[in-house]
Amino acid sequence: MAQTEEKKVMEEELEKEETKEAAETAETGEETEETASQTQEAKEEKAGEKKEAEEKPDKKEGVFGKKKKKDKKDEQIEELNDRLKRQMAEFDNFRKRTEKEKAQMFDMGARTIIEKVLPVVDNFERGLAAVPEEQKADAFVDGMDKVYKQLMTELDSIGVKPIEAVGEEFNPDLHNAVMQVESEEYEAGVVAQELQKGYMYKDTVVRHSMVAVVSE
Repeated sequence: MAQTEEKKVMEEELEKEETKEAAETAETGEETEETASQTQEAKEEKAGEKKEAEEKPDKKEGVFGKKKKKDKKDEQIEELNDRLKRQMAEFDNFRKRTEKEKAQMFDMGARTIIEKVLPVVDNFERGLAAVPEEQKADAFVDGMDKVYKQLMTELDSIGVKPIEAVGEEFNPDLHNAVMQVESEEYEAGVVAQELQKGYMYKDTVVRHSMVAVVSE
């Protein structure tokens, strides 16, 4: 009887130990499964990071590629701007050169016309100088005098002016000496008489004054 109870107690303890071991085994299995799951997640996360790291250089390269393309576009814009500036400068030089040539051609044409008009002015002056004093009040003479003055006014308005001669020191750039005279009024080398009036158009001599210069 005592042996039967003792055997029963031993069986109960043995059963308890088996139950405990089973529980511990089940718990260990859950932990192992959880650990395996965590390990798998860590692997996946690491793989994702690696893939992202591999993709970053491509993105960076793409950014640099766009920047390089932008720089090339800027260079083209600068080149076009430089070309435009050069063309504008060339056009401005062409415009100035054309205006200068046009002005020179105009002045040349004006000088040609003035040279043809000056003999008419000379004839007016000779005719008016030959009129006797008592006939200067005549209507015809007065009319000719007014026409002469109007002609000289118009010539003056376009830049035609007579060259000063009498009493001025002889200047070969302005005067053409055709004779020498003696004079008590003027010193040697001074123009004593004007034989034909000279004219300038702006800064250019159209016709030199024909003069007589006091001899030394």
